[in-house]
Amino acid sequence: MNKTTSIASGDRIIETMIELAQCPKFHRIILAGPEGPHRLFELHRHGYRRVATTETCGLPRNQYDVALVEWQHSIKALATTLDWLVHFLTPASVAVIWINSSESPDRRKLGSILERLGFRIEAGTRCGNGLAISARRLEANQQAVVASVAA
Repeated sequence: MNKTTSIASGDRIIETMIELAQCPKFHRIILAGPEGPHRLFELHRHGYRRVATTETCGLPRNQYDVALVEWQHSIKALATTLDWLVHFLTPASVAVIWINSSESPDRRKLGSILERLGFRIEAGTRCGNGLAISARRLEANQQAVVASVAA
């Protein structure tokens, strides 16, 4: 694959992830995965300025609204990364995970990992040579129910 094709594929992946996250430009985003530094520049080109990678994010303190995770390793390694990453996310956050299709992840296993961490899968789509899934924290859904009952 030549460089132009890989850049175009990367643009499609990040555009799909942004679409699944449904995040406004002012949200704080954390990027995880081997392409994080490259994706940071792509997000800046799309107008997202409040972006950090796992290498530059500092200490976990529930400060990010969105996690964009681009994964090309085992589902077990992804679970370990998500266990660590969840502490950086706000109670109303969304996580979008792109998984290389050559890994053939067990979707039920990914769903149970996300559920254990307090997320519910909302949507998914094929993208490039992988699968992108968005999941929202259950706390966000519970807060919306409480707000609607109080109103």
